Amino acid sequence: MEHNDIVWDLPDPFVIDITVRAEDTDRLGHANNVVYVRWLEDVSWAHIERLGMTWALHEKTGKAMAITRTEIDYLASANTGDALLLGTWLTGYDGRFRSARQFQLVRPVDGKTLARAVSTHACVDLKSQRPARAPREFAEILGAAVVAGGQPL
Repeated sequence: MEHNDIVWDLPDPFVIDITVRAEDTDRLGHANNVVYVRWLEDVSWAHIERLGMTWALHEKTGKAMAITRTEIDYLASANTGDALLLGTWLTGYDGRFRSARQFQLVRPVDGKTLARAVSTHACVDLKSQRPARAPREFAEILGAAVVAGGQPL
């Protein structure tokens, strides 16, 4: 099955390839729930960096978007050696403090969606770790990247 043949929940996801490693699995023999959270973080950073929200920009502005909530629905197991695709979309940005993101984990060999997730984020000051208004640079990047039709804030 080609990437183009996958039925994504929303159009034009940002996608990373994942191969499930033996160390990713738990006693049940499938990818551990903690590993899914790591994959969500990996794709989120890769996506915002591709959009221009690099770590250098975070350091320059002194701000970052911190996860405030993650909700994952585990629909089917991933096993050692499985080749997976993890797609993500920015689905909300309030223009000031909060953003939302949606995820879909797919096994291309059979087109099966293994997991869906949503997360919300709040802008924080890197030094104080307290909520802070998003800098103009974040607002421009996040606002332009929001995809309609996804999980809102």
